[in-house]
Amino acid sequence: MARPVLGEDHIHPAIRQVVASHHHDIIEEVQKAVATHPVVVVGMAMNPMPTKARAALTQAGIEHTYLEYGSYFNTWRRRDALKMWTGWPTFPMVFVKGVLVGGATDVQALISSGELKKMLA
Repeated sequence: MARPVLGEDHIHPAIRQVVASHHHDIIEEVQKAVATHPVVVVGMAMNPMPTKARAALTQAGIEHTYLEYGSYFNTWRRRDALKMWTGWPTFPMVFVKGVLVGGATDVQALISSGELKKMLA
């Protein structure tokens, strides 16, 4: 599955660096966490879905690292960089062994089916 991304040849040379470096710090922070920890949940305050994902993981006995970036009232531009990087439109973003598996509903389904334990084995 190829996700459509505007090709560099369709971005004017004068702004390519701006596009490439847009809130790159948040992306690097998440990349580092994903490379270091088996399960990472990326979320935001006031959103109940990251809480549901974390609760499901905790109830299943699965340790995870949580990164929180702002709330509905702030930091949305930085969070947008994560959405553009992953292509995932909502929070949380759950990574298992470096693979984006989706959000709260998706991780709950992986837990219920037993697939998450297999991924971590």
